[in-house]
Amino acid sequence: MTNEELLQIIEKAARDNVITLDLSGNSLTTLTPEIVQLTNLQTLSLSSNQLSSLPLEVVQLTNLQSLILSNNQLSSLPPEIVQLTNLQTLSLSRNQLNSLPPEVVQLTNLQSLILSRNQLSSLPPEVVQLTNLQSLNLSRNQLSSLPPELVQLTNLQSLILSVNRLSSLPPEVVQLTKLQSLNLSVNRLSNLPSAVVQLTNLQSLNLSRNQLSSLPPEIRQLPNLNKLDLRRNPVPIPPEILGTKDLSQDPGDVNEILDFYFRVQDLAETELFYEAKLLIVGEGGAGKTSLAKKIADETYKLQPNEESTKGIEVIHWHFTQPNGKDFRVNIWDFGGQAIYHQTHQFFLSKRSLYALVADTRKENTDFYWWLKVVELLSDKSPVLIIKNEKQDRQCEVDGGQLRGEFDNLEKILATNLDTNRGLAEIKDAIQQYISRLDHVGTPLPKLWVRVRAALENYSRNYISLEEYCTLCRLNNLTDRKDMLRLSSYLHDLGVCLHFQDDSTLKHYVILKPEWGTTAVYKVLDNDNVKKKLGCFTKDDLEDIWKSGEYADMRDELLQLMMRFKLCYKIPGCPATYIAPQLLPIEKADYTWDGRHNLILRYTYTFMPKGILTRFIVETHPWIEQQKLVWKSGVVLNKDQTRAEVIENYNQREIKVCVTGNRKKELMAVVTHELDKIHNYYERLQYQTLVPCNCQFCKNSQTPHAYSLDALYKRLNANRYQIECENSYQMVDVRRLIDDIKLLSISTDGQLNLEIAQLQSELEQKREESLTYGLRNSNQKEVFISYTWRDQQSKPLVAKIEQVFQAKGIKIIRDTNAIGYKERFKEFMQRLSRGKCIILVISDQYLKSENCMYELVEIAEDKEFYKRIFPIILANANIFKPIERIKYIKYWEEQIKELDEAMKGVSAANLQGFREEIDQYTDIRNTIAKLTDLLRDMNTQTEDIHSESEFERLVNAIADRLNE
Repeated sequence: MTNEELLQIIEKAARDNVITLDLSGNSLTTLTPEIVQLTNLQTLSLSSNQLSSLPLEVVQLTNLQSLILSNNQLSSLPPEIVQLTNLQTLSLSRNQLNSLPPEVVQLTNLQSLILSRNQLSSLPPEVVQLTNLQSLNLSRNQLSSLPPELVQLTNLQSLILSVNRLSSLPPEVVQLTKLQSLNLSVNRLSNLPSAVVQLTNLQSLNLSRNQLSSLPPEIRQLPNLNKLDLRRNPVPIPPEILGTKDLSQDPGDVNEILDFYFRVQDLAETELFYEAKLLIVGEGGAGKTSLAKKIADETYKLQPNEESTKGIEVIHWHFTQPNGKDFRVNIWDFGGQAIYHQTHQFFLSKRSLYALVADTRKENTDFYWWLKVVELLSDKSPVLIIKNEKQDRQCEVDGGQLRGEFDNLEKILATNLDTNRGLAEIKDAIQQYISRLDHVGTPLPKLWVRVRAALENYSRNYISLEEYCTLCRLNNLTDRKDMLRLSSYLHDLGVCLHFQDDSTLKHYVILKPEWGTTAVYKVLDNDNVKKKLGCFTKDDLEDIWKSGEYADMRDELLQLMMRFKLCYKIPGCPATYIAPQLLPIEKADYTWDGRHNLILRYTYTFMPKGILTRFIVETHPWIEQQKLVWKSGVVLNKDQTRAEVIENYNQREIKVCVTGNRKKELMAVVTHELDKIHNYYERLQYQTLVPCNCQFCKNSQTPHAYSLDALYKRLNANRYQIECENSYQMVDVRRLIDDIKLLSISTDGQLNLEIAQLQSELEQKREESLTYGLRNSNQKEVFISYTWRDQQSKPLVAKIEQVFQAKGIKIIRDTNAIGYKERFKEFMQRLSRGKCIILVISDQYLKSENCMYELVEIAEDKEFYKRIFPIILANANIFKPIERIKYIKYWEEQIKELDEAMKGVSAANLQGFREEIDQYTDIRNTIAKLTDLLRDMNTQTEDIHSESEFERLVNAIADRLNE
């Protein structure tokens, strides 16, 4: 910025009598004297300039309350700064201060002092003069200790000491009783003193990236602590419990973290865990399979016509670490054919090392594409590039240029797998980088490691969740939450697959991920499905998955495909599905009126494959005639409104055009669905371009386009007009945004309600399609849950069954659904997933282990209220609080009685009994909520139902089945 430009800004600010002036990022080395005219200025930002000293004009602005000097070149402050007696906030971050300027301590009204990213190695004792200080930021300095006088800052509420050299928590800190937030991350702390309990107002405690291996019991006595970060410490708490990468988004449950830690301390010792995932990616035929097999066995002989991997193959490799411990590597060999590329993204995971294999003969590897995919989906996991120099044909890879953009690219190595040249170096590099992954060496409870080893001995492809839980209990892991945390941890490592957030898949643990993925790819690779352009039926699946290993899991495998957005059910076509990856390339034949369209374009810096096909799956209920869809485009039709969404992959663009009566509403739903897909990819860079709506551009085929981010920036700066580059007319910013972002900008409540209704309708139709597709063997199935113990229930159930069968609705009950020697629990799990469940609630029902197990399982589903149809018998005493409490006491007595009996039996002979205790506990914890809900529903009496021939019950269930 020139002096003349600066002078103009200051003069305008003086005329407008501004109280806030932002001069950041203007390469200023000084200020003009005229700034002293801004006598009412309260906030001045001079950050990100080139100031080596504070201009003395600033100290004359005696009304300043906030002064931002961050990111300059200051090594000191002038003594005159003490004249700023009203200053409350002073930011000196990112400068060159090696000591706290003495003048600062005289600013006794300071409430916030930011000294981060300097070169401070100590603080002067005089800092205690800042008695009004509430926030002190000393992060990223060189502090190895703090002055004892710090304790006198009695008003301090936030103290940030991250990224320093502290080896212990300063004893003085615990006397800062008003402290609410304390950040000690990235230091050298090896213990936490028990005196931390004195910080009774502490709400947030960040101890990440230290050397803590234990916690004092007193930490549990901090009454207000709601955020605790212990990540990257050698403390035996798995990453799943400690929280996500961005703790601000998911702080985790402090009680859960501490309960787990102290429970583990009581139950078992810990064991360092050495296991990780190596993912080998690249184009088809590059030699990925050969590399995987060579890593595992150097003596492996290459096959002249090595069959390409179909989907994914998992190979296990062990090596011994320098500390003598065994390290297990799960090598995932990914098929390189284009059909697999967008599907692989569901298995590219964090906590992994990647090897990108390039065939030097073909020179067809798109290094940029593969590195971008890994960057987007794996949290920048380290990558090795392996040049497979077949017949010793070499090729050059511009490592410097690639590393300039991809800082996770570690090494570029070459090999001839036929002669093993370079193989040893590759294996050494793999060992080196995979051993450095964050989770490696994490101390885990020995019980976890024991269960993991037990799972390894299973030869089956999958087991039920209950079988998994039984296995855990046999190995003394008895807490159900810990069981699920372990399965989540192993899922992330690629040891197994357990989708806990899926209503169908959560009931199974897939022990061999390659088994499940191979089944999915069999459908995409099937010649018949390809000929039918991605269309397949359940009969096709029976043929594709006719092998015995798939026969009993077809519904679950179809659910896996739907979960991965690989297919959708065609509305109105029984058990018929489309895999959009296999749709025709040619654009569908239709006419489109290009007048008065709402238009939106998305342009991508890098465009991952599969955005449009995922969008097709998500919006499939509205595809026009279920015919106007092709591989790179779709036409939606809803309420006399059409949306055309077309992907141009080569141009890295998606274009949306909407025409009809409800353009704004449908555009809002389309952008909402696309935004959801965009949010799946971390760090995806794209622009949303809004076409100009001036008179010149309105009907132009090439209207000028504005960046949506730029429009929002103008709006936030109260700039409501922008010039069109085609017509030079001024255009209203709010109208431009309003056309395509109604949900975030519109003040029209009715329109927003209509949009929300459209989104809800689409979500419901997707859910219906999924449910129908998975359970379509007999759509009119209704389950009934009752107890044999109650003599009043049996004739009632028989009558219900008779009435419903007369209506063509099949009643599923234990007597007609469980064969000889079949397991009751498997039927209970099937019942718990039913769309409609009649509950015949009696006193004995509420005291029945099996019935209450069913009810607890049903209650886990988010649509619990919609799915149940209760009939409350007269002897079920749930309408008075004192009666409901009796049921809680009943189950407490059952737990106590069984627990006492178990104490007299050897632990080795208690197989299955611990499971009963857990089950009783789940019932006890849930029964109050369930009975309260049941008593509040208009269920009608048994007599009313019988007299009306269950008319209202039949009608309610029929409505539910037809939804």
